[in-house]
Order: sequence, then structure tokens, then C-alpha cells
Amino acid sequence: MGDPKKQRKKFETPRFRWRKDILQEELKLLGQYGLRNKHELWRHKTFLSKVRGIARSLISKTPDERAKMEGELLARLKKLGILQETAVLADVLDLTIENILERRLQTIVFRKSLTRTIFQSRQLITHGHISINNRRVTIPGHIVSKAEEAQITYSVTSVMSEQTHPMRVSLTVATKEPAYRQPARGRRGGRGGGRF
Repeated sequence: MGDPKKQRKKFETPRFRWRKDILQEELKLLGQYGLRNKHELWRHKTFLSKVRGIARSLISKTPDERAKMEGELLARLKKLGILQETAVLADVLDLTIENILERRLQTIVFRKSLTRTIFQSRQLITHGHISINNRRVTIPGHIVSKAEEAQITYSVTSVMSEQTHPMRVSLTVATKEPAYRQPARGRRGGRGGGRF
């Protein structure tokens, strides 16, 4: 069983870790979803592969054997918001890593326009400015269920909960028109005064 004090790895690494296409795909996902490192990405990929493995094993069973387990698996994924309400077992095999990453707290805070960037949403979560159902959550990788999604707000004890906070004001103000620069004067009107 192992030592209870020792944490086990919660992810499996890719089979071909140093292939160029895999590295580029992982790097794109890290930037798009604001992940800190590849371990976070691999953890969600491992969760996805386990769910898809369960679905593959259920498809091969007889209908009376798989009825209970299929219902439990689909109910769990629907509760998390990963699957639609009308989904069937075959839809589990069509899931991608983006479906899982879209349900992270960090991504949902950014999508609800509580922050300007996905990286800022990670910072606000880790600093304790975001709460779900009046309960502070400091884990950016928390998978948010559909019931919890509507209850994501700024924490009551946070300074961000005030409407007059500078960051909140800047989120509500429309973006200003870009200021146009004056054209350079003459040949040497720019900086430096050189010929070129």
C-alpha cells in the first residue's frame, strides 16, 4: 500500500516526451490555459486517459453488466460539466484535453471576465481573492462543477470585492482609443539624429 506520508505521482509522462510536435502542442496549451508547468497538464491528461479507458472497457461488456457503471461514469462527467446532458458513452471517447482544461477554476474565472488575463486569474486564486459559494478556494487547477460555476465571485474578505478597487474599475471601463503619434519632423526629426 505504501507509506501514507509519501505522495504518489498523480500523472503519467508522455511516451515520447522530446518529440518536437508534442513539445510544441504542450507549450501551446501551457500558454493558452496559463498552466504553471507540464505536470499540471500531464495530470489532466492522465485523468482523461483513465476516463476514456473506463469507457472503452464498458463498451466491450454486455449491456446488463455495463448499465450501472455507465450511468455512474456519465453522471460524474455531466456533473463536472465535461459532458453535455444528452451525452452517451461514445461521447466520452471523443473528449479532448481542452474539454478538461476549460473546467479548471483558473479558466472559468478568466472566461467570466473577473480578470484581464488568464495569468492574473491564477494569481488572484492563489492569493485567496476568489471564492466559490462563500468558501475561499486557492487551487487554480480545481475542476469546477456546473452547480459551482454560477457561485464563483470575489471573496468577501478580499479587497477585490469592493467595486471601487482600481482593478475592478479598469475591467468595467471601455478600452480607450489608441493615441496616434505625431509624424517625425524632417529628415532628422526622429530619435538619435543619425543618418539612417
